[in-house]
Amino acid sequence: MFLYFLFKNYFIVWRFFAFVDAKNIVFAHIIAYGVFIVIYLLFSQYFAPFPRSIIVIDFFLSLIFIGALRASKRFFSERDQASVLKPTLLIGVNSNTGTMIQSALRGDIAYYPSGIIAVDENESATNAYIHNVKVYPLVNLEQIIKEKEISSVIITQQLKAQKLKVLVDRLNRVGIVEIKQVKLLGENNEKLEDISIEDLLARHPKDLDLSMIKDFIENKSILITGAGGSIGSEIAKQCQVFGASSLTLLDNSEYNLYQIGEQLEYAKLKLASVTDKNRLKVIFEEVSPEIVIHAAAYKHVPICEDNQEMAVFNNVLGTKNVIDVSIETGVEKVVIISTDKAVRPTNVMGATKRVTELYANNVDAKSTEIVAVRFGNVLGSSGSVIPKFKQQIEEGGPVTVTHPDITRYFMLIPEACQLVLQTAAIAKGGELFILDMGEPIKIVDLAEQMIRLYGKEDEIKIVFSGLRPGEKLYEELLLDESEEQTKYSSIFIAMPTKYNIVRLVSDIECVIGSTR
Repeated sequence: MFLYFLFKNYFIVWRFFAFVDAKNIVFAHIIAYGVFIVIYLLFSQYFAPFPRSIIVIDFFLSLIFIGALRASKRFFSERDQASVLKPTLLIGVNSNTGTMIQSALRGDIAYYPSGIIAVDENESATNAYIHNVKVYPLVNLEQIIKEKEISSVIITQQLKAQKLKVLVDRLNRVGIVEIKQVKLLGENNEKLEDISIEDLLARHPKDLDLSMIKDFIENKSILITGAGGSIGSEIAKQCQVFGASSLTLLDNSEYNLYQIGEQLEYAKLKLASVTDKNRLKVIFEEVSPEIVIHAAAYKHVPICEDNQEMAVFNNVLGTKNVIDVSIETGVEKVVIISTDKAVRPTNVMGATKRVTELYANNVDAKSTEIVAVRFGNVLGSSGSVIPKFKQQIEEGGPVTVTHPDITRYFMLIPEACQLVLQTAAIAKGGELFILDMGEPIKIVDLAEQMIRLYGKEDEIKIVFSGLRPGEKLYEELLLDESEEQTKYSSIFIAMPTKYNIVRLVSDIECVIGSTR
């Protein structure tokens, strides 16, 4: 009893009874009976008649009954939990699988693992057991779900987007809508999250060169315009991660600037509009940035169509001001964020971006390297279709799509921003870079997938509202086939369009003048 107290066996929370607790019971027995054997050998005359076999027999009886009594408390606790928790299928065989089973047995999560599916066809663990839960091959997925009446699934393994999408489609077809996955938050730290549409569309470029990005950003003074927006704020975070010596965040929205400032404690926050050249010059001279990343722009096509003068004024004049001030103050490198809508533009927003590309490519940059980077939509950005569809689904529908054939390119915000920085690192000045966005995605397919993820296929309908003014059925990333491959498969260079800079400046001044 003293040794049980010493090994804290009397203070165990029994639903967490584990191997270490069983080990302590064994140690307590060994020490107690070891001490008794010493006493018996020293004072054997006082114990006669007393067979020595009794010590061995008592040791094992005590160990079995005392250990079994304590283990049974967890056993019955787990049986009670199994009757009230959701029967769950774990997909993937790795360390997270064991962790999820143990969490379920302790009652930490509201799921009870009834089986495990090995994702890889040649998985050696097939038909084996992990914590008494059997591992089945992927081919038996639908059969296991039916036999064990599975109501939810937890994916413990990181899968490529295409493989994940196929798996989720299979699960949806057999009525499984509650699909979770283990998200890693850091070393030995994870959490359960719902499968999101971003997970299904993520591309994860294989040629991200993080060491090159670090060499480019580390110990540099960086200024980011539009730093409170979706792209600007993520680039700001990436710059901090890669070791920028100073960050200056510029935005004309006080609220957006406040939000990103709360996340980046040491950043300098500058409230200004890129259309105010004098204010820009004061800021540039004050902070002396070595790298300027221009992400400030009005980007929503319908709003720009309804407010054409302001779209031209902000996007064209604002970009021209950033470029001109950068040249005047000797900035080493300027990166202009462009869009696929600049290719054969059919709307004002795309046209303004095309003008800024032309100016970046043709201006006399002196010692400043100026590059433009063109890419498509980023997943989950403000005003994009995904947050809009989420809201419509949560409100009970309908989900509105402009046209059944409309397609768009998509990429995750962090990956797009890392590719932008990687592109800037290899740029020499005067180039127009294009990021490979993969295959375009039909928006109606995206809407259907999101409705399935919410398990509301029978409740929510899709309504086609018609193309909006200036909206294309599909976007392009290239003007023609003259692009040049870089050493990275995700980054291309388009041949710059030559435009007489004097005429271009005159045209810009003319169109800007008409907006005032």
